[in-house]
Amino acid sequence: MTRAPPLDGLRVVDLSRVLAGPYCTMLLGDLGADVVKVELPGQGDDTRRFGPPFKGGESAYYLAINRNKRSLTLNLKHPKAQALLRKLVERADVLLENFRPGTLEVMGLGWEELQKTNPRLVYCTISAFGSRGPYKDRPGYDFAVQAMGGLMSLTGEPDGEPMKVPIAIVDVTTGLYMLSAILAALRARDRDGVGQRVEVPLLQSQLAWLINVASSYLVAGELPQRHGNAHPSIVPYQVFPCRDGWIALAVANDGQFRKLCGVLGAPDWADDARFATNPARVANREDVVRMLTERLAEWSLDELLAALDAAGVPAAPINTLDRVFADPQVQATEAVIHAQHPTVGDLPLVRWPFELEATPAGLRRPPPLLGEHTDELLRELGVDDEELARLRAEGAI
Repeated sequence: MTRAPPLDGLRVVDLSRVLAGPYCTMLLGDLGADVVKVELPGQGDDTRRFGPPFKGGESAYYLAINRNKRSLTLNLKHPKAQALLRKLVERADVLLENFRPGTLEVMGLGWEELQKTNPRLVYCTISAFGSRGPYKDRPGYDFAVQAMGGLMSLTGEPDGEPMKVPIAIVDVTTGLYMLSAILAALRARDRDGVGQRVEVPLLQSQLAWLINVASSYLVAGELPQRHGNAHPSIVPYQVFPCRDGWIALAVANDGQFRKLCGVLGAPDWADDARFATNPARVANREDVVRMLTERLAEWSLDELLAALDAAGVPAAPINTLDRVFADPQVQATEAVIHAQHPTVGDLPLVRWPFELEATPAGLRRPPPLLGEHTDELLRELGVDDEELARLRAEGAI
């Protein structure tokens, strides 16, 4: 029997813009929370102008990360808008913001003030560098943090320039870390009866997922080098050219290497002391790569993929997005969902990645138009039509 979504009944006030915060709150919305996206009148989230492409007057970027939300426009520099936000927070469970440090405090909307309004509030802050340290007042975007946090020193070909990840990966992972932190804070609130402040900076997020690369430096004191598509500690684990395309070969243990050698008609390679173990293959990387490059070039991509799949050797084609979304596995898992948007019409979106069988996530609302739900939300707070007109005339909403 299907039950209500896991976060049904929770109210999230989303003051964030661009990617990390909106991505996090979209996932909260997918899980059933009522997400109120607070935007500046006449302007809205910066991503509404990130394009092209645009469709129906909305940017594809904005549409990607704002489903399952209602849009409320408030000019938070106006005292009446600040009062409305406090009233909204009285009924909220979570507030998430990514203003520059100190901005909301000046307005009387910081943690110290809002916890008095609602002691059960989970107050969440995303910033580039956090609230401590010499960089706490600096602005910062994903690209700058990829550079500062070491990621770009690791990405790219050994003799090429440092390279960013083309997805704003620091923003995305910060949103995911914040999602986990919010769920933990809500669990603690349900146990203890009070909320708390939660902070996830972009820089700390990137450092947290450097994982083995950071550990290797901290343990051995050696600076990691760029390896392009190769892996610094696993061989062969990179892309290779076939006769008619490219293949990603991910041979992570000695048994898989033996199977690969069998497929390629070279079982003696697996018995050679230079190649029999992964440490030996790393030490003799150039020889392994040269031998595989020569042998794999004899195969067509489809024939090679079929042979490796039959042998249990992990490998994949280098798909472009048209092939990704046409892939039978992607289609079987219904990775694309469709919303009906008031100006776009049929809107395809990549769905959430989690499956909760008894309390499933769901699509309830398309990404909202700017201010689409302002009247609806303010009426829920007890604002009548006459007051709505006054607020508009004064520029508060």
